Amino acid sequence: MPTVGHITRLTLNVRDIERAIDFYVGALGFRVEARTTGGACLAIGAQRIELRSKPDASPYPEQRKANDPWFQHFAIAVFDMAIAYERLSRFSPEPITLEGPQLLPPSTGSVTAYKFRDPDGHPLELSFAPTSAWSQVGSPESAVFLGIDHTALGVRSLDASIAFYKGLGFRLGARSLNRGPEQDRLDGLVGAVVDIVTLLTPEPGPHIELLHYRSPASAISHEMTRKDIAATKTVLTLIARSPAEFIEPISGQRDPDGHFLRFTTS
Repeated sequence: MPTVGHITRLTLNVRDIERAIDFYVGALGFRVEARTTGGACLAIGAQRIELRSKPDASPYPEQRKANDPWFQHFAIAVFDMAIAYERLSRFSPEPITLEGPQLLPPSTGSVTAYKFRDPDGHPLELSFAPTSAWSQVGSPESAVFLGIDHTALGVRSLDASIAFYKGLGFRLGARSLNRGPEQDRLDGLVGAVVDIVTLLTPEPGPHIELLHYRSPASAISHEMTRKDIAATKTVLTLIARSPAEFIEPISGQRDPDGHFLRFTTS
């Protein structure tokens, strides 16, 4: 079976395409690469998202927290958190994080992060990591919002999710257990204890983070269809060892927790 090469883009369903474009361009520094009859392709740095117009889609669930099993966000690396947060704040997004950006403990790499929602309810994150490769890119004069660092998935079982994604060609990266007041404020939760496992692709690009909340555990379940607003899709480009591997078309798939995947060969 072909294996994953890299994450190509993330696809988000939105109810109002113009409102979504205005937010991502104005608040987060994306640029419009292409418009289609059904949506738009936006870019930030070398990464892309696709917005698909779904005016009649079911809205993002009202009962929504960072530890919900359908939770999926993507993190935007920034050069300067203060400047990025100020620009974002002009658009008054719904916050997830309490009390503004949070400086996490040194065990996380002293990352400063802030979580919020776009106008359709999709969770997003700003991330400043002073020791990462992102810190060598851009400047306040040229680019505050640098690119997509990762997409994070809420999972019920780390073992099941790790086995699934390793089967697709991902490899294990860093692993940590995050807790404490900063994590609580970041997630908007009380008593958050979360395993974070990094999964890397063979080729350069964004990675996946698995988020497994030991506490508080979510008892909420939500069955999504591909047309729901919450049904974010991770589009993965595959590596083929031979053309014959693609005789059978590869269609959409869901991971063990129901997160949507889509495979492409280009």
